[in-house]
Amino acid sequence: MYNTNLPTRAELPSTGQLLRSTAIAFITAIVLLFTAILPSEYAIDPTGIGSALGLTNMGEIKQQLAAEAELDAARDAIVVPAETLPEVAEPAPVEPQAAEGQMESVETLTEPVSKPEQIEWKDEVSLVLQPGEAAEIKIVMQAGAAADFEWVAAPGHLNSALHGDGAGGESITYRNGRAEEGHADTLIAAFAGSHGWFWRNRSDETVTMTLHLRGDYSEIKRVI
Repeated sequence: MYNTNLPTRAELPSTGQLLRSTAIAFITAIVLLFTAILPSEYAIDPTGIGSALGLTNMGEIKQQLAAEAELDAARDAIVVPAETLPEVAEPAPVEPQAAEGQMESVETLTEPVSKPEQIEWKDEVSLVLQPGEAAEIKIVMQAGAAADFEWVAAPGHLNSALHGDGAGGESITYRNGRAEEGHADTLIAAFAGSHGWFWRNRSDETVTMTLHLRGDYSEIKRVI
């Protein structure tokens, strides 16, 4: 066993030193609160330093997502009416004999047959957002499923968040956008659940948002 030498009274910090250290720690905490924590977490920037460092923008996005999460939890999902979505007719079954006859007639043609135009998008949803108004559209996807999308705001611009929620409580934010006129990409579901877009009109004019979709999803829902 080793004996440890206890510090002498002279080696211990004095009361004045402890008070000074406490005061320095308190002032440092206040400075961090007003220059970093409030701007980055709550978008409150009384000093202006948060805006210069880009922290206020982070706080605005966090507050936007928090408001979205509250609305998402408070409201049940509202399915977009079927009449607003285009219906894709299924091809009629062809009997084997008819198909063979059709192949024979094609071989006798001397002129090339023009191909039908390819449908670029499967679904389209259009929303009108007044200044300060928000909207959210989600699609139901399985894990690993992919969906191409393109949304356009005209006129003006929108703040946006692309995120997803799973049945098991999973949550993910794919990207956030600020003052965008549109965005196009491929959404790959990180897990099975509802994945989609939240928009808010922070401008002073009415904005029409048009969303085009195609890919592997089973349902389109308007949440807000």
